[in-house]
Amino acid sequence: MNGRDNLRRIIIATIISFAFFLAYDYFILQPQAKIKEQKITSKQKPVSKDVKDVKIVAEVKSEKFDIKIDEFGRISKFLLRDKKFNEKGKELNLVSPKLPKPLEIRFANEHLNNLAFKIPVSVDKKEIIIKNKPQTLTIEQNLNGLVVKKILTFYPNGRYDLKLILSKNVKYFISPGYRPSVAVDALTIHGALIKKKDGTLKIIEDGDAENETINNAIIAAGFDRYYTTLFFNKNPFKVVVVPDEEKNPVLFIESDKNLNLIGYIGPKYVDTLASIDKELIDVVQYGVGTFFARNLFILLDFLYKIVGSWGLAIILLVVIVRLLLFPLTYKGMVSMYKLKELAPKMKEIQLKYKNEPQKMQMHMMKLYKEHNANPLGGCLPLLIQIPIFYGIYKLLLYSIELKGAHFLWIKDLSEMDPYFILPILMGITMYIHQKLTPTNFQDKTQEKIFKFLPVIFTIMMATFPAGLVLYWTTNNILSILQQLIINKIMESKKKAKA
Repeated sequence: MNGRDNLRRIIIATIISFAFFLAYDYFILQPQAKIKEQKITSKQKPVSKDVKDVKIVAEVKSEKFDIKIDEFGRISKFLLRDKKFNEKGKELNLVSPKLPKPLEIRFANEHLNNLAFKIPVSVDKKEIIIKNKPQTLTIEQNLNGLVVKKILTFYPNGRYDLKLILSKNVKYFISPGYRPSVAVDALTIHGALIKKKDGTLKIIEDGDAENETINNAIIAAGFDRYYTTLFFNKNPFKVVVVPDEEKNPVLFIESDKNLNLIGYIGPKYVDTLASIDKELIDVVQYGVGTFFARNLFILLDFLYKIVGSWGLAIILLVVIVRLLLFPLTYKGMVSMYKLKELAPKMKEIQLKYKNEPQKMQMHMMKLYKEHNANPLGGCLPLLIQIPIFYGIYKLLLYSIELKGAHFLWIKDLSEMDPYFILPILMGITMYIHQKLTPTNFQDKTQEKIFKFLPVIFTIMMATFPAGLVLYWTTNNILSILQQLIINKIMESKKKAKA
């Protein structure tokens, strides 16, 4: 087996493996995800039961959200008002049907705990409306001598500041709330994230929770694919993790004195979280591939802020990636062209030394060296592109920013192209690039597989997020232009030599 055959096998194996991974993700995991999501939804039981149906004692309204405070001083509803988040025409509620609710307090003393869910709170305002400036609401509950006061300052972006004041020190636990249960599936991670003062992260996925206490925490967040509810403070606090009946993590902050916390409920917008504090950016996790996805998002977001379109930002991202990889891609394409030109000589060596594999390999290497051809040169750019492509895939799965993003005929870049225009265009451009790329297959099976790849990828990519297909299609078009230029340069050099 010569180096050229090795190269072809590596390229085809890489492409098929990647295609298999993507196909498995969408045709096996996706149906499983829907089944799992249905099971999760059907098992929405509370961690602990409310003593009775609660009534709403205060409401906080803004352009972006509507918050309802119940008679036990908890956030019982957090409704997103933007139509982008609507489900079946209704405003999206980020407060899970499971307990605890955000701002729910439980006491180590059983008697106090029972009183906390029997005695209603009093509020200083029934309704506050937030426009440009934050507004404050005071909630007070008298538990037979223990006065618990929550002074809440609500901001227009979903942030709220909590000052918790006790008339005397007692041990208690306060929760940011059970994680949102809106975007839960098997393709993405959901559960809890705790960040410590030293920067270390602990991510507890649903189903993996155990009883534990974590000291020196600065972030305690419950999250699903797109949304989060969290507490944050640069002064470290103690987090208690309690598994529910399905071993999903439930978070509480433990204390026995007055406490100051920053809270947030809402979409995991990177800009919004960063505006509260840059530490909160870590709440946006992308699962396996977080490193690539996060850095690609930073670049993509930068481009979006320049052009004002996520579709154009994706196209510009491809251009930048191609420019960065151009020196390597150019060398690879030139090597592929040279190898095609060397095909007759390679065949001679194969026939001459067919029974002497070591000599065959030695003469092949000598031939490559004489003509400055690298049999692996065409493979390297492809291998480098795979983690970038995977990062884009993860970015589109997790980035709430791209949800509902329009581009030309596409209404949502995070969903499939409804008219299949992009997948077909991707297949056509992949075929054209394949025809332009110098090849010299010795193995007919390899050649047939290679020729069918555009068809396989077109069918497979038909259900993928349109943003991902847009990335690949743009990449194909630029590859075609590069290949045409290189082919022309090499033909000119060949004529000049002749």
